[in-house]
Amino acid sequence: MLNQPTLEKLHALRLVGMAEAFRAQAEQPDLTQLSFEERFALLVDQQWTWKQNRALARRLAHARLRHRASVEDIDFRSPRGLDRALVRALAQDSSWVRQHQNLFLIGPTDPATLCCTSLNF
Repeated sequence: MLNQPTLEKLHALRLVGMAEAFRAQAEQPDLTQLSFEERFALLVDQQWTWKQNRALARRLAHARLRHRASVEDIDFRSPRGLDRALVRALAQDSSWVRQHQNLFLIGPTDPATLCCTSLNF
């Protein structure tokens, strides 16, 4: 099978994520046991993930945030009354974001941290 022309066509179609997944599948002989539909689904999933990651990276670069805030960086040792289980649940289940619901952080914080938190969540 001629893989190079297929890879070139995928790149020409701007399906870079799918091209990377196709190349990775060619290097893994155990994937030949999967059906065509299963392998194709893996390619489509990889392309979807690649596009989502690129879009997120573009939005973060456009936002020009001074600080990279993340849930993993929260210090629960300080006496702020943060509920670790609630923060973990909000971070893992992002349905509240897809449903356009708001999250209010109440308490002392500086404006830069608050802005980074709202944009990175």
